[in-house]
Amino acid sequence: MLHDWLLHGSWLGNPAVAWVSAGIGALLGYVLAHTLAWFLKSRITRLAERTQRPGLFVAAKVLAATRGWLLALIAIVVALDFLRFRNPTSHWLEQLIFLLVGIQLAFWAGAFVVGWINRSATRADHKPANPVMLGVLTWLIQFAIWITLLLALLANGGVKITAFVASLGVGGVAVALALQNVLTDLFSSIAIGLDKPFEVGEFIAFGDESGTVSKVGIKSTRIQSLSGEELAVSNSVLLKNLIHNYSRRQERRVVFNFRLPFDTPRAKIPEAIARVRGYIEREKLTRFERGYLSGFGDYALEFEFVYYVLEPGYDTFVAIQQRINLAILGAFDELGIALAVPARQLQPAAATGSPGVHVSRAVE
Repeated sequence: MLHDWLLHGSWLGNPAVAWVSAGIGALLGYVLAHTLAWFLKSRITRLAERTQRPGLFVAAKVLAATRGWLLALIAIVVALDFLRFRNPTSHWLEQLIFLLVGIQLAFWAGAFVVGWINRSATRADHKPANPVMLGVLTWLIQFAIWITLLLALLANGGVKITAFVASLGVGGVAVALALQNVLTDLFSSIAIGLDKPFEVGEFIAFGDESGTVSKVGIKSTRIQSLSGEELAVSNSVLLKNLIHNYSRRQERRVVFNFRLPFDTPRAKIPEAIARVRGYIEREKLTRFERGYLSGFGDYALEFEFVYYVLEPGYDTFVAIQQRINLAILGAFDELGIALAVPARQLQPAAATGSPGVHVSRAVE
């Protein structure tokens, strides 16, 4: 029965043998195209890794953009096009072939342009020189490629492109007004890419928030906060704030104070200042700026010391400050000096005054 159907049967106006031949042709075409693409990609990838030539890496990226499902659909539709169908079906098959081939060409074109830009913008350490602008350019290029494909499909389908583009211009104004916030964030992303106030991996602070930049996108910037959660901040909102980029700090300026009681022996004050300065200067990663008796407070003598830590890391700073603080405590114990603390003193009321006591701030 199957033999008779193959010899004499038909379906949709085509003999059964033609359908079988089309199926075998589609299968062979898909296997051949897919195998050829895989073979070329593997060979070019190995050659690129051996020679380190940028062009070969780009070619490997282009071949990697080959979509197997597209090759299968193209093989099936091309095989069907060899069959005889009535005019509407044949016309739509041709349009479908154009669409599928155009989509695959768009994937290849996008991979080629983006791959070439990535290789051109990559520094010696294999990191992009400007990842923000690279992301914006990648998005714009892919958008342009797919818009071009859409216009080509419309032109092939008989649509007048000139009138269509003019209508897009009028509609584009309305879309731009509707997407005003999105476009603002897009241009803010471009501004971040050009001006580079911060980059991925840097620690920044703005407003009441701070954290490490993990990604700068088209619409928002992702920041990993110190408490662990991820912050998604609109690019336009972020640029309206004063941004503190702590990762680009070359050194850290430190100001610290302490107080000594008013009854501290005057002869020991210069010795205390010299001791504290010595503890700062003996640290290898510090540069002393100044240290002096800065004034007379409400209850104590006030001292101010300023120095620089030559490495910006916070852990380095706190370790140095702790060693200085411990040395100061030891020196004051040796000199017989106590740090001043605020206190209150009770004084008895005068004999002719009202009964009770008067409370006054103590002078240490």
